[in-house]
Amino acid sequence: MDSWIWAVRLTRTRSIASDACRGGHVRVNGFRVKPAHAVRPGDEVRLRHDGHERIVVVSRIIAKRVGAAVAAECYVDKSPPPPPREEIVTVAVRDRGAGRPTKRERRDLDRLLGRPAAEGRSRRSRPE
Repeated sequence: MDSWIWAVRLTRTRSIASDACRGGHVRVNGFRVKPAHAVRPGDEVRLRHDGHERIVVVSRIIAKRVGAAVAAECYVDKSPPPPPREEIVTVAVRDRGAGRPTKRERRDLDRLLGRPAAEGRSRRSRPE
């Protein structure tokens, strides 16, 4: 089981696949399986990994890791689509002790925060 999961690129390493099997995160036809479980065509494999569940139906058995295009032919993906990502608010953060921002950095910060650009500011053109 762990070698098939790794070979079809459902996990990055075989040890991650093995740990998932031992931890009960892999189910075949509804039953938890050990890493040494034999896989047959037609089995439904459910793998919980990285916070979401992958549901695949085995269509071909392979023993060696192959390219992504060939690996995709070895199973039928029936996984639900991932939930939409939430908008991440960008926060302007400077490293502590980096000193004052340069003019370029100030412009970038203003652009990031949506502030209007400062036009024509100089020491000589101050209103009196």
